[in-house]
Amino acid sequence: MDLLQPAILLQLAIGGLLAGALYALLASGLNLVFGVMRVINLAHGELMIAGAFLAWLLYSLLGLHPLLALPVAMVVLYILGFYLQRLLIERIVGRDELTSLLVTYGLSIILMNVGLLVFSADFRAVPALQGAVYLEDLDLVLSKPRAVAGIVSIVLTAGVYWFLKHSRTGKAIRAVSEHAEVAMICGIDVTRIRMVTFGLAAAMAGAAGVMLTTIYSFSPETGADFVLKCFAIIVIGGMGNFVGALLGGLLLGLAEAFVSGFLSTQWAEAVAYLLLVLVLILRPAGLLGKADAA
Repeated sequence: MDLLQPAILLQLAIGGLLAGALYALLASGLNLVFGVMRVINLAHGELMIAGAFLAWLLYSLLGLHPLLALPVAMVVLYILGFYLQRLLIERIVGRDELTSLLVTYGLSIILMNVGLLVFSADFRAVPALQGAVYLEDLDLVLSKPRAVAGIVSIVLTAGVYWFLKHSRTGKAIRAVSEHAEVAMICGIDVTRIRMVTFGLAAAMAGAAGVMLTTIYSFSPETGADFVLKCFAIIVIGGMGNFVGALLGGLLLGLAEAFVSGFLSTQWAEAVAYLLLVLVLILRPAGLLGKADAA
């Protein structure tokens, strides 16, 4: 098989973009929290898996399709994130980043072990989306689960971007991200905005978890693999830059697809960390980050 054929290259590119869209949805939430609070949330992957298990429960018990479970998971994860911020994360805002790493690492261990206690270490999946779509004109075969997950991820990420740009709350989030003290002087309830931000990030993680169930099998320990990729993505795109996380996710998806197609899936797993090293050497602030970013 000639891998340089245009149809095969297009197949790899589309597959990479669809996978990258899911990465971007997850990483954008993580980057949003860092941009507003300067908190590195190591429990972000476990929030994603919480959304995945909620979708699995709704499918197993009620037969609810993942697309119908999506808004339920987002609302539940938003509420969970909102109160996690209020009860725990707010106490470490403003402290050094090592403190946030230790606290959120502890939170991730707690959430993971609760998941293992309740669901065991067995892998689950939601086989609600199956099959493929063949596009004869382009000679392409698209996996339905990947296509749906990628498109939904793009729509949700674009929706959050629009919310941040045009809504009153979104503008308040951006103001707090730029300078919390000035935002407070202007009358913005900074503490509440932080809770809304963490809730929004958790909802994005939950949505990514729901989409994850249609493509991969998962267990309570799966979140760690994805959060490591998220860190690579936000460093590649620029710490605290929402658009940078989107760009970094798409770039990683494309890189993994082409490396997997031309070499092997084993090499594809190392792509995130190779890109991370290259960006740190060539542009330490990230592709869209500012050189003087904290």
